[in-house]
Amino acid sequence: MCAFVARGRALTPCIEFCTGQTRHSSSLRTVQALVAGIRQGDRASLARGITLVESTRSDHQQEARKLVSECIQIPRPRSLRIGLTGTPGVGKSTFIESLGMRLLQKGHRVSVLAVDPSSTRSGGSILGDKTRMQELSAADNAYVRPSPNRGSLGGVARNTLDSIILAEACGFDICLVETVGVGQSETMVSDMVDMFVLLMQPGSGDELQGVKRGIMELADLVVVNKADGAMELAAKLTRSEIVNALHLMIPRRESWSPKVVRASATTGYNLDRVWSTVLHYFDLLEKSGEWDALRADQRRKWMWREVSHLLLARLDRNPASHKVAQLLETDVLNGSIPPGVAAEQIVSKFLSNP
Repeated sequence: MCAFVARGRALTPCIEFCTGQTRHSSSLRTVQALVAGIRQGDRASLARGITLVESTRSDHQQEARKLVSECIQIPRPRSLRIGLTGTPGVGKSTFIESLGMRLLQKGHRVSVLAVDPSSTRSGGSILGDKTRMQELSAADNAYVRPSPNRGSLGGVARNTLDSIILAEACGFDICLVETVGVGQSETMVSDMVDMFVLLMQPGSGDELQGVKRGIMELADLVVVNKADGAMELAAKLTRSEIVNALHLMIPRRESWSPKVVRASATTGYNLDRVWSTVLHYFDLLEKSGEWDALRADQRRKWMWREVSHLLLARLDRNPASHKVAQLLETDVLNGSIPPGVAAEQIVSKFLSNP
């Protein structure tokens, strides 16, 4: 019994105290239960864990940090983190399902984190990747998780790296990250994966012009998808164009020069060659020692991205800064003050009264 009750004092303080204790204990039990389930490879626990990670509630965020901190300590063989991107209609989801089913047959456990675009007006997201990957979604050793990007640059959800850590802790040795499509800041995906794959389609000479040079420079492997039937000749021409374009770019890995492979997700043509190219890439990456450095660089970059996010969140919640921001916003709108000057004053106000 609490001391407040024993001494005959008001009951309310005791209730508040006990409720706080109960909430803390319940939170701890929740995290422990999720860690135990993820450790055992339970997909339901993984799904609940990722939901917790994606939540914007402050209490859920605290639990999520505990969960990720526990899961990152679970000993597992190093997984393969592979990002896939490409323009809409190139067949990313079909390619992932076809490749994923082949990997399952080889004894792998495959997780797919498919990031869907969110509406800038309603915040809603279609989340249709499980519909497009019906066979892979139903497989026992696969896990497909569509997640809204909530406006994150590059189509990468802010918590995707935490989701990768949870999936790895759950025993998935291959993690595929499908992004929204080629956009201005799509390069963010390369900061969380070990290999970056760009999908293109035959007859995409105009598309090649539209793909930004920065995206091409980040590609470790380019796959010309839909290279079958009437598109076979066009696929060969497209491959030649891409090879020529890559020759003008500096490889980002010392041990690897980007490769271009024709394939068809529909017929399965050359999918085995695609995977053998992926394995060759990782073999060279490990032998050269670049893999360890790459993982360390991933953690460093995402730490600072999280710092930026948390600072912006605190800035938005700061009453004094928020009031100054509203006043300065009016001045920016009517053109009486430059946006950069207004931003500097807002930050200065926040730093003087955090």
